[in-house]
Amino acid sequence: MMRNVHLVPEDEDDIYSGYNDYNPQFDEDIDNDEGFQQAVKTSHGRRPPPTASVKPVLGAGPRPLGTAAQRMKTGMVSSMGRPTTGAQDGVARPMTAVRAAGYSSAPRGMQFDPLNQAKGPAPPLEAKAEDSPEEKVKQLEKKVMELVEESCMANSRGDSFSLALEKAKEAGRQERQLVRQREQLASGEQINLDLTYSVLFNLANQYAANEMYNEALNTYTVIVKNKMFSNAGRLRVNMGNIYFKQRNYAKAIKFYRMALDQVPTAHKEMRARIMQNIALVFIRMGQYSDAVTTLEHVMNEKPDFKSGFNLILCYFALGDREKMKKTFQRLLNCALNIDDEDKYLPHPDDKHYNMILEVIRNDTLRQMEREKKTYAEKCIMAAAKVIAPAIESSFAAGYDWCVEQVKTSTFLEMANDLEINKAIMYLKQKDFNQAVETLKSFEKKDSKVASTAATNLSFLYFLENEIGQADKYAEVAMTADRYNPSALVNKGNCVFMQSEHERAREFYQEALRNDSTCTEALYNLGLTYKKLGRLEDALDCFLKLHAILRNSAQVIYQIADLYDLLEDTAQATEWFMQLIGVVPTDAFILARLGEIYDNEGDKTQAFQYHYESFRYFPSNIEIIEWLGAYYIDSQFCEKAIHYFERAAVIQPSQVKWQLMVASCHRRSGNYQQALETYKEIHSKFPENVECLRFLVRLCNDLGLKEAQDYATKLKKAEKARELREQRASSGSRRGSGRGIREHSAGSDRASSADSGRGGSGGSRGGSARAGSASRGGSARSGSGRMRLPDSNEPYEATRREVDASYVDPLGAAAERPKTAARQRGQQPEDEFGDEELGDDLLPD
Repeated sequence: MMRNVHLVPEDEDDIYSGYNDYNPQFDEDIDNDEGFQQAVKTSHGRRPPPTASVKPVLGAGPRPLGTAAQRMKTGMVSSMGRPTTGAQDGVARPMTAVRAAGYSSAPRGMQFDPLNQAKGPAPPLEAKAEDSPEEKVKQLEKKVMELVEESCMANSRGDSFSLALEKAKEAGRQERQLVRQREQLASGEQINLDLTYSVLFNLANQYAANEMYNEALNTYTVIVKNKMFSNAGRLRVNMGNIYFKQRNYAKAIKFYRMALDQVPTAHKEMRARIMQNIALVFIRMGQYSDAVTTLEHVMNEKPDFKSGFNLILCYFALGDREKMKKTFQRLLNCALNIDDEDKYLPHPDDKHYNMILEVIRNDTLRQMEREKKTYAEKCIMAAAKVIAPAIESSFAAGYDWCVEQVKTSTFLEMANDLEINKAIMYLKQKDFNQAVETLKSFEKKDSKVASTAATNLSFLYFLENEIGQADKYAEVAMTADRYNPSALVNKGNCVFMQSEHERAREFYQEALRNDSTCTEALYNLGLTYKKLGRLEDALDCFLKLHAILRNSAQVIYQIADLYDLLEDTAQATEWFMQLIGVVPTDAFILARLGEIYDNEGDKTQAFQYHYESFRYFPSNIEIIEWLGAYYIDSQFCEKAIHYFERAAVIQPSQVKWQLMVASCHRRSGNYQQALETYKEIHSKFPENVECLRFLVRLCNDLGLKEAQDYATKLKKAEKARELREQRASSGSRRGSGRGIREHSAGSDRASSADSGRGGSGGSRGGSARAGSASRGGSARSGSGRMRLPDSNEPYEATRREVDASYVDPLGAAAERPKTAARQRGQQPEDEFGDEELGDDLLPD
């Protein structure tokens, strides 16, 4: 090995010599060289390319290797006046030792580019052939998964189950095509079982969602019987759910138990849920003992509020008081499994924590915790309502026991709610005093509870029409909690009943500022604006309320009524039509819509809606009168007879309905029936002048002998009526002074009574009372001064004779709807056109 080593003699140049030699070319004034200074300022000047270093190679020839110093002597000088290095005989020596660091043997002036970025962008990747079988299979797999996802999304929206089913079926067809293509490629071992399972499972779910239960069961059976699918046995739970919906409870229990056998014992929550389903089936079958056994096992393994509540119901059905009490205590001990509420409390000294608190105060986790707590409280409250009347001799004692148990549990704040429910139970039993006493016991308790109790008391007194007490407790509720919207609404109701509408408006608006979702305040505010005559503001309130309560008949009616008051007939008609869609059997709304069409001149539509109103409420005199008048104007008197006969049955003391029946017979040419009807009317109302007139005319036309008798009675009746009218007029003139004074006093009293009430009903009542006082005053003034009649009849008979004059107790007859097809001023043809007829036989 040593024979290949070349030792350099002393007289031979050393390969490492020359590094300390000095080149006189460097004596130039570098500081004043502008070119050199410019090169130093550039990136190339600051980072000059390195030179190569050459190591000796063992086993070289007899001539020693040249060094950089030797080449420096003979090499060329660079542009900067510096000799070139790394070159021998004009050929660059390769720099392979430092190539890994990014350097190369390229000439000077080349840019430092270790990543080869100076060569431009990389060439594009070669596109795969789209027509290759493997690529087609991948694209088909992707398409199948997209269809499955679209089907799931359509199902989750809840309004397009049919679309979800179509997508699932299409995914199934594409998946079968995919399997066939893989079989053609002889790659059967590469079949994607997860994709097949997903397609079939989604298809079965969509069948179940569309209530195609047989198809869903067949699809689930295909999955369950395929041994290649792991954990497919759990899908028997879904099959059991379908049998439960079909009320096939025996098979439902069978499949639930088969699924339970497939679940390992380590999965306690899954097993508990399946056993809950089994217990529910037993409850539906009425096998409460079996349900108790199953639910007891669930409560021992993994207790929860749902199982506890169902167990209480089973014991209630079995009548076991002690077990109801024990289970209620176990229900109170169930864990909520939520974090402590203290973490949501603000920290005054920690701004960073308060910022985090603003984020988590109403996030998804917090909402889920609220839902769990609300459900737990709902179960406890419902269980207390169920067992309270059963566990003790009275429901009051049962409620007291439940309250004591709740006070010792973690649900301490629910004790007050149970007390309030106790008061509500008293109300259901119509024990008003006990309810009031129970609610009054909260006056000295916590402000929130006191406000709730006072609100209920205020509402109870309001229903009893004790406005003073209602106002008092509304004030108590507002004092305890000024931000209680219900208390503000009750206060507004009290001042509304006192006709202080402006104050009522202020309370309703304050309630809305505290709770913008308070529908009671918004509705009452609309009524207040309507009472004040601010119809546009009222309409805005009810339109806002309609956006919240879409199918509220009261709200829709108020909107339609306001449009009618604003004389926007098109909008009023549209809203009334919408209201009929909500309450199609409301006779009043149908009549109101018919009235609108009648005012518009559309008699056909008006008749349709009046007739529908008559069908649902055949005792409405106004509708009966309108329909009868419509048929008379349409020259169908025979059909009008049916309605006037019904009116005569409803109001047998009113002679006008019977006269209308006889008139219809006469106008239709049935004179014999008209004569019989007039005779019946004369027997009931012998002093009726109009009936006697028509009897005389009919008898004369028919040549009957009774004509003379009826003529004699007619003269006597007319003379008696004239005498009564004279006496009544003379009596009224004699007592006019006192009567006027009495009338004024009565009117004042009626006006004051009317002012104390709100609403249209109060106004009508006040007017009626004023009229009664006026008539009473006139009668008293006349009776004190008028003389007895010349006949020897007593005074009582005279009064009875005067009062027997035919005066319609309903006042003047309402104007008949103008429904005739003829022009105004034209009179209908009549057989008695040449004779003088009574004015009150038909509506004006």
